[in-house]
This record gives sequence, structure tokens and C-alpha cells, in this order.
Amino acid sequence: MRQSLRTKILQVCDKKIAAKGSNVGLSFYAFFANKNDDPEQLMEAATWWIQTHALDHFEKAQKIKQLILNNE
Repeated sequence: MRQSLRTKILQVCDKKIAAKGSNVGLSFYAFFANKNDDPEQLMEAATWWIQTHALDHFEKAQKIKQLILNNE
């Protein structure tokens, strides 16, 4: 996964955790605007989320953050 997407995921996770606590959940759509302005990056995130890690639609932000920090 490209570094810019990894950075964006960490920023979104940190923001969600700060706003709603460590138990907050999110989907990979949380990393994108409501319009599909970067389909390549959206597919990259979806592939990482669904195919690589077989994650549920909603996962804890803390779990996602840890996966990114561990370079998984």
C-alpha cells in the first residue's frame, strides 16, 4: 500500500479515536470523500481491507491503526 494512503488511514483513525474513544469502529470508506474521486486508491484500500486481511465491514479504528503501524 502506498505511503500516502497509510498516512491518511493513520490520521483518520487518530481523529476518530480522539472524537469517539478507543472503541470506535469504521469501514474503509471512512478514508475517502463521499464522491469517488480516486478509484485507484479506493480499490487499493478495499483490496488491503477485504482480500489481504479479510476484515469485516466495520472494524475497530484501533485495530486498523495497529495493522498499519505493523506494516501489515
